[in-house]
Amino acid sequence: MTTQEFIGKENFTIHTRTVSESCPSNIALIKYWGKYKDQIPANPSISYTLNHCKTNTVMEFIADEPFSVQTFLAGNEEVKFAEKIEKYFKNIEQYLPWILKGRYLVRTENTFPHSSGIASSASGFGAIAKCLMALDETFTGKTSEEQSLRKASFLARLGSGSACRSLYNGLVVWGDTEEVEGSSDLFAVRYPNAEILDIFRNFNDWVLLIHEGQKSVSSTVGHGLMNTNPYAERRFQEARENFVPMKEILKTGDMEGFIRLVEHEALTLHAMMMMSDPAFILMKTGTLEVINKVWDFRKETGLPLFFTLDAGANVHLLFPADGSEEKVKTFIEAELLQHTQKNGVVKDVMKF
Repeated sequence: MTTQEFIGKENFTIHTRTVSESCPSNIALIKYWGKYKDQIPANPSISYTLNHCKTNTVMEFIADEPFSVQTFLAGNEEVKFAEKIEKYFKNIEQYLPWILKGRYLVRTENTFPHSSGIASSASGFGAIAKCLMALDETFTGKTSEEQSLRKASFLARLGSGSACRSLYNGLVVWGDTEEVEGSSDLFAVRYPNAEILDIFRNFNDWVLLIHEGQKSVSSTVGHGLMNTNPYAERRFQEARENFVPMKEILKTGDMEGFIRLVEHEALTLHAMMMMSDPAFILMKTGTLEVINKVWDFRKETGLPLFFTLDAGANVHLLFPADGSEEKVKTFIEAELLQHTQKNGVVKDVMKF
């Protein structure tokens, strides 16, 4: 599918309407880090979509008024976010020709704390894209659910790259790869459920809030640093290559291989930041303490507790919901929470 197929229709009747949508966040296993023009990823990625950490958005469209956007986050007006959304709407007008023909009130809330290491831009732009598609179907006619989701994923990508993966549940792929049929740089697709063993379908994700403040570098800046990183091309190639063992792991149930690959991807992301110019160290002391304790626990018990990281200090602890999880949870609460700020933890699951 090409970009041209997402161009909007010109024959529409427009009127005032309010819509509400919800979209979860996601956590990447094979990381997307580095992009080209128009939010095209430098390498394919695969993520788990969370179940509980969501953005809930109500969008009111008032037709035939001068275009403007007013946004509220948890009841508080956010002027800078409104400016960002206005710019985003102008950028996607060719795909939704009615989008600048009115005024917007956007009220949004997250079910998880800000600066928690959970991608609010992914869930936020995912929810906005779903709201826009709900409006579009009112103005231009109903489409199939699959077509609507695909276009929402396409639109979400133009706001925040990883947002395109949040439109689907389970394991989701964004970026063209020969290992996943139908994969694309323009939108995300579900990883084929028939090729995923049950052991990978029900996972816990406990996010340890090592640092709850603003990150030292934004994701946008971090992606941009890959343009001059001397190891960037090798990293992009490695991510593409990692889809080959990941496909085999999901098919055969190789939990040890899964753990090894997911942790390697997380550490590689941070290595790229440390080798950028300027360099950034995003981990905190608590991050390293947690990682070392997780490795020791796994070595001593053989239980599948492991981690992944986004571009920040907080740690996503992953472990299957398979009957052994109570011992894992006890260990986390007794040994790892002490390394967080204020015993902070967000508990979620990936179940599909």
